[in-house]
Amino acid sequence: MRRREFLIGATATAASATLGAPFKRAGKPRLRLSLAAYSFRNQFAFMKGGKREPAGKPMDMFQFIDFCADHGCDGTELTSYFFRPDVTPKYLAEIRRHAFLRGMDISGSAVGNNFSLPKGEQRDSQIAYVKKWIDHCAALGAPHIRVFAGREPKGVAREEADPWAIDALRECCDYSGQRGIFLGIENHDSIGDAASLIQFVKAVNHPWFGVNLDTGNFRTADPYKDMTAAAPFAINVQVKMELRVDGATKPTNLERVITILHEANYQGYVALEYESREDPYSAVPKALKDLEALLE
Repeated sequence: MRRREFLIGATATAASATLGAPFKRAGKPRLRLSLAAYSFRNQFAFMKGGKREPAGKPMDMFQFIDFCADHGCDGTELTSYFFRPDVTPKYLAEIRRHAFLRGMDISGSAVGNNFSLPKGEQRDSQIAYVKKWIDHCAALGAPHIRVFAGREPKGVAREEADPWAIDALRECCDYSGQRGIFLGIENHDSIGDAASLIQFVKAVNHPWFGVNLDTGNFRTADPYKDMTAAAPFAINVQVKMELRVDGATKPTNLERVITILHEANYQGYVALEYESREDPYSAVPKALKDLEALLE
């Protein structure tokens, strides 16, 4: 059975036909500016629990929140990778307090899970990892977590791995929904086009599940066409300054991206995720201004 056939079949057997559909939002588009901590990925002293030497001027979570507030953001996306390994309730409360006093929403977080694994200890560990960050985000008051389907083990067909990922995503959505937190699947790893992304959303079929739309991660001839298809399912948007068109890297047409989001009646955060080569301390403020001007 081909991947698309499996995903469609999973959708057809789901309990409710209304779930997994595009979000129906009343009112007009409402786009709010955020910044992903991943933009300063080389400046943080911690990476996925490990201590390292920061590149250039160092950054911590409190300083990152200040940077967002000082550069006109409405929200701040606190990527899980860069937290201290000893995350405690006290530490999370201090971050939440700091963000509140700076007038900042914590728009969400992001984890680096892999659910494309068979049942067993490895997948159980990945599920526990995501649930831990659901708890952390509940403590932070963050309403969204970016998740992955993941990458299948060597020698395993993608069609075999998809149901493993779908089951794990459903389990985590059941848990996140109890905490009032959305999980957004990103076009990443094995998912490089809108059709696969949407079929995953329909197969998981959960009211607390949608698309984390990354403008730079489509691997197709026309990524803007994929954005247009995926935008109605989006619960969070991450904008990169560059994207790939038929394998070639080109500057992102920010105005076109925002038009796509408006036409989809998107209402939510648009987080800059800066991955270009320039120093983020000098390049991110300009990128934020360019993006903010289009959101007004």
